[in-house]
Amino acid sequence: MKNTFIGAPMERREDLRFLRGKGTYVDDLAPEGLLYAVILRSSVAHGRIRSIDASAALKIEGVHSVITARDMPDGPPIIPMRLQPLPEFKPFEQPVIAHDKVRYVGEPLAVVLASSVAIGEDTLEHIAVEIDDLPAFSEWQVAAQNKSLLFEQAGTNRSLTFYSRKGDADAAFAKAPYARKEKLNTGRHYGLTMEPRGVMAEWDAGKGRLTISGAAKVPFFNRRILAKQIGLPESAIEMIENDVGGGYGARGEFYPEDFLIPFAARHVNRPVKWIEDRRENLMAMNHARETEAHIEIACERDGTIIGLRGDVHTDMGAYMRTNGAVGARNVVQFMGGPYRVPHVKLDSHLWMSNKTPVGTYRGPGRFESSFYIERLLDMVAGDLGIDRIEMRRRNLVTAAEQPYPIASVQPTDAHDQYDSGEYSEAMNRALKEFNWAEKSKFAGKLIDGKYHGLGIACFVEGGAAGPKESARLEVNGDGTITVFMGSSAVGQGVETVFAQIAADALEIPMDRIRHVYHGSTTTVSDGYGAYHSRSIVMGGSALLDATEKFQAAIREAGAKKLGCRPDEVKIGEDTVSGGGKSFPLAELAGLTAEGAFLNKKHTYSYGTHIAHVTVDAKLGQVQILDYVVVQDVGRAINPLTLRGQIIGSLVQGLGGAMLEHLQYDEQGQFLTGSLADYLLPTATDFPNLRCFVTDDYPSPINPLGAKGAGEGGIVAAGGVMANAVANALSSFGAQPRRLPLSPSYIWELVQAGSRQAAE
Repeated sequence: MKNTFIGAPMERREDLRFLRGKGTYVDDLAPEGLLYAVILRSSVAHGRIRSIDASAALKIEGVHSVITARDMPDGPPIIPMRLQPLPEFKPFEQPVIAHDKVRYVGEPLAVVLASSVAIGEDTLEHIAVEIDDLPAFSEWQVAAQNKSLLFEQAGTNRSLTFYSRKGDADAAFAKAPYARKEKLNTGRHYGLTMEPRGVMAEWDAGKGRLTISGAAKVPFFNRRILAKQIGLPESAIEMIENDVGGGYGARGEFYPEDFLIPFAARHVNRPVKWIEDRRENLMAMNHARETEAHIEIACERDGTIIGLRGDVHTDMGAYMRTNGAVGARNVVQFMGGPYRVPHVKLDSHLWMSNKTPVGTYRGPGRFESSFYIERLLDMVAGDLGIDRIEMRRRNLVTAAEQPYPIASVQPTDAHDQYDSGEYSEAMNRALKEFNWAEKSKFAGKLIDGKYHGLGIACFVEGGAAGPKESARLEVNGDGTITVFMGSSAVGQGVETVFAQIAADALEIPMDRIRHVYHGSTTTVSDGYGAYHSRSIVMGGSALLDATEKFQAAIREAGAKKLGCRPDEVKIGEDTVSGGGKSFPLAELAGLTAEGAFLNKKHTYSYGTHIAHVTVDAKLGQVQILDYVVVQDVGRAINPLTLRGQIIGSLVQGLGGAMLEHLQYDEQGQFLTGSLADYLLPTATDFPNLRCFVTDDYPSPINPLGAKGAGEGGIVAAGGVMANAVANALSSFGAQPRRLPLSPSYIWELVQAGSRQAAE
């Protein structure tokens, strides 16, 4: 029965629960005595707090308590960095509640605990807050002047500069026969989830135990932070992972509310629940993507890339949050994408501003860097008179060059290399599926009042962040098997995929895997969660190790019961036999074994996006006629769920490329506080999307051969759409240099081209 489930396109076993309305979200929980938390947030972008007076609020019927920084004897705890915890970031980390200054609109000032959400919300206007305004700013150029400082003790608004280096870029540029420099921008947007965040905390004073519901992404790490902040041993805190409507890198990091709600529950000795509303979600959950790049590319006359150099300026918002530095680092480490770039000198400057802090969003830094390199390649091809397909083919990394080293980054001392793959094969497959040769005849043509354009972009997707993941198996009373995973579920379909891996490894039918539990802190000894496309590579490999140990444990136990040697024991579908005897597996109920996988190398899936669009030059409207993605994933465990992941992430990428834009005014006031202002893709916006999954080049760094692949759809979307629009509007000389490609921006490009032609 080996390898009957891995590679099979199986429907998600989770879906039946959700379709029947039997999912369990944190807002479904309502224990006896529950209080509802509502958070007072700053309406001032930058100022010194003079006073917060809740005396009037406490007189309102139904209000139980109002918590401010004064209720924390040792002062508000600081939220530490989870990734890249560099000492330079310490002065810029966020307190869980404002106590001396506010630095962005939406920063928590007080927590109201009431008998209903409505009472809590009505109470907010009765809390008197006095704040002395300070100069606020929302642009990195103003931050760089250091005239107004968010953190006076730091003496600067720049928290860090990442240095990405490979070869000798300055020397290479000095000798290069051709170079082009551009300023390019990506807009601020974020991973908006189906339902906003939520946390519920219950304090058992008798047992000294704190139970947190609503954990997602990295519950074990968040438990470690909370234990230190609240003064409890980790063993006294249980984090329960409930169902969530997507994570996308933003949900599940440690936010102020992840301390405030447990603190409140312990403070009043009652269960407390907080559910974020959509306006809070827009202004308080991690933002992402806002960068400005001043970059230069050098090439030979035949289009061979010589090097990249320049500066990227990243708006980090008001604080350095847990994973906020990842995108700023990735944007310069992965600027070369899937291409052979021998010389790199790129600096990424992290600027603080009076905006919501940033974190990761699906494909952090890679979405931005893909837009930059793919725009440059099309521009260079035009300058040099080279076909843009041939331009890419000449520079794509080959299988013979693998593992291919990319630029290293300081001060994190990050060194990495791509693991396997013939990148041009994915491009060739995409060209064939798209029928590029035929459709290229339409490029730039005006047909029925609309201009047609084709765009192409190639990409790599990093995955499999280590250093470890855990898994455990246990025999149930009916002889079925339960799987426990340290990995979290944020919509990836891991219950199905882990069941496939376990069933294949144990050589049993999938229905013998009764449950797959994940993410909660009581199921395995340790877990590292769901981020960086790591769940299948790290969690799946840990599961393979666990199944080996599990089978060994069954043989040991079976040998004792059967009176034979362990190597004589055979494990059947629901029986254990040896020495001419057998017994039901159910007699070993409770037998368990835990495994782990340790790895510090990354996987790199890769592929190509191609789009055919029309552009209405009068209205600035873009329509997708066809869009093809080909992605090689090393080894596909479940092609059906994987295609869903790729198409889903593609729609998110198109949202960022065409629609989504979190906006502030010059004084840091938030302008896009509802879904009427912040535009999202709907089901009818992008109907013509096609995906093809290949697994021709397994990864050599894990026993499954799999590569992280949940972000490949988003990475190249900005670059391919900008290239397609430029191709459509080539008669106007239009060259999109920023995202999103809003109708007004496209109209401006057309008008600028028309004026230039008239002159």
